[in-house]
Amino acid sequence: MTNVFSETWSLLTRNLRTSGIYIAFVAIVVLFTILTGGTLLGAENLTNLILQNAHILIMVLGMLMVIVAGHIDLSIGSVLAFASAVSAVFVIRMGMPWWVGIIAAIVTGIVVGAWQGFWVAFVGIPAFIVTLAGMLVFRGLTLTVLQNVSLSPFPSQYQRVASGFLDGLFGSIPLGQGEGLLAVPQTLDVFTMVIGLLAVVGFIVSQARSRRARIEYNQQVESTPLFIGKLVIVAIVILAFAFALAYNRGFPIVLVILGVLVLAYQMITNRTVFGRRVYAVGGNLEAAKLSGVNVRNMNFWIFVNMGFLTGIAAAVFSARSNGAQPNMGNMFELDVIAAVFIGGASTTGGIGRVTGALVGGLVMAVMSNGMSLMGVPQSYQSIVKGLVLLLAVAFDVYNKRRAGAR
Repeated sequence: MTNVFSETWSLLTRNLRTSGIYIAFVAIVVLFTILTGGTLLGAENLTNLILQNAHILIMVLGMLMVIVAGHIDLSIGSVLAFASAVSAVFVIRMGMPWWVGIIAAIVTGIVVGAWQGFWVAFVGIPAFIVTLAGMLVFRGLTLTVLQNVSLSPFPSQYQRVASGFLDGLFGSIPLGQGEGLLAVPQTLDVFTMVIGLLAVVGFIVSQARSRRARIEYNQQVESTPLFIGKLVIVAIVILAFAFALAYNRGFPIVLVILGVLVLAYQMITNRTVFGRRVYAVGGNLEAAKLSGVNVRNMNFWIFVNMGFLTGIAAAVFSARSNGAQPNMGNMFELDVIAAVFIGGASTTGGIGRVTGALVGGLVMAVMSNGMSLMGVPQSYQSIVKGLVLLLAVAFDVYNKRRAGAR
């Protein structure tokens, strides 16, 4: 047992950048669970956490690649608002089918991404300046398209993208009925639990394959007891989360969208030439050029990808908001950027992982949700978020200095 604890501590300290965020996330969840009297981890609240923050987590995937490549995008809040406005005009004002609005939002995001990518990649203007200009331009275009008024409501099919649930597909399990505050739903959704079990199986298989590959290449791996312990803990967390969703309203449709995107971008960043080149550009630009990487094309497609994901996020957020408002998307870019840095991405590029960025996004979501449940004013919430971001960047600087001193 002592050897397991010492090995665990050794792994945590050796991989402090990547492991620190998971430790911090667990600590934050425990803290707010206590402070909210358990409400944070209630079935209803966990469902709301996903619905309320799906658009942020979607944009985090794109921002991760932007930051890893050594850039920044300050315009995504305005771009989301603009894409939502275009969607609302097509569906609400012009009466087109709901799916036209989804496509319009995504296409608008892609076009905007190509516009900004052109200035960054081929004209050579720093991304900070290009996207700062984009923040102003696309906010103005949002006001113009909406004519300074809100448009609502969207058709029910459109709203289901962000507020719908996949429940009852495989039937349900009776649970009985409690009383008062302890009342429980009469059924447990089987489909949601099946998805949870499949997620556990997928996680175990992927981890086992990864461990076997590292062993074949004579790379260091954790001991078998520690590996099994990690699998058990993660499996329990996944199944508990699935139970909470099944206990409440079933599997959210937006979680299907998010899950597909996470799996896709996990594969893109880890197993494709494009993903490896993104890290190469951010890690050592000159070395990337000398190795034959077309940096201009890479930068262009990185921003196109950011626009694509922002368009999807716009469709999700406008569906949840049931309309488009001139001021929607304000400060979203700060939440997304903060999530990526809190998740372990380096301020100088070249370092960052999809899982870390997602956990960073969940840290921001849990803090916001927990403080809201406690009745903390919005002004104090902003202060706390700002301090957490500052500490995350300070931690990154500390790690670099420690590595340089070795």
